[in-house]
Amino acid sequence: MTAAARAAEQDRAAGGQHRRAVDVGQGRFARASIALRLYQRTRRIRAYLRWSDDGRTRERYVGEVDGSTRAANLRQAWAAAWALDLLTEEPVPAGSWASSRESRAVMAANKGRDTVPELLLRKALHRQGLRYRVSARPLAEFRRTADVVFTKARVAVFVDGCFWHGCPEHHRPATKQHSGFWSQKIEGNRARDKETNDVLQEAGWTVIRVWEHEDPVEAARRITEVVRSRTRGSGT
Repeated sequence: MTAAARAAEQDRAAGGQHRRAVDVGQGRFARASIALRLYQRTRRIRAYLRWSDDGRTRERYVGEVDGSTRAANLRQAWAAAWALDLLTEEPVPAGSWASSRESRAVMAANKGRDTVPELLLRKALHRQGLRYRVSARPLAEFRRTADVVFTKARVAVFVDGCFWHGCPEHHRPATKQHSGFWSQKIEGNRARDKETNDVLQEAGWTVIRVWEHEDPVEAARRITEVVRSRTRGSGT
């Protein structure tokens, strides 16, 4: 796994890059990560919060985890670290144009295609033996682009960012500056997503939406089952 993929995995589990901060004093913050260690004798998995301070690696034990997947174990560990008051949301720099650290991180990372979650999902789908079109319109006359399209199976996949699309698990409504703007923006995106789903489904397409925080391997398995089922059903 590349460094970018590892960082994206930690971001998804923590609920965003801005929720991985450790206050190291004097107005400084370090970006933390979770390390999972399997102890062979007991078969138990222990989680540790790790960060760097002045070039030295720091580590704190946060507890045992027992999820069914690595993604679930990471989510448990981040929740435990928050419960132990080991983390803080990194504050917005003075004079920043963003109203929150979350908004700043999302705006800086936002781009139209080939995001890290999309790339990881496409890689997992390719490993499942599937071939697909990328950033294509399922319906030529309908100006909506899906992230992954299976033309023969008529399956359209959208990878939705937690902030922009109002993830029920990780989205946190703005409560400070420009809260009205952000609320209207997110609700507009939700309405657009629903319209897209309705139009494609009425045209005979299956729509699958994947949140950016989801495990790409698990999501790929879910998509594969649908695509292969639809392909068999079409007789092609």
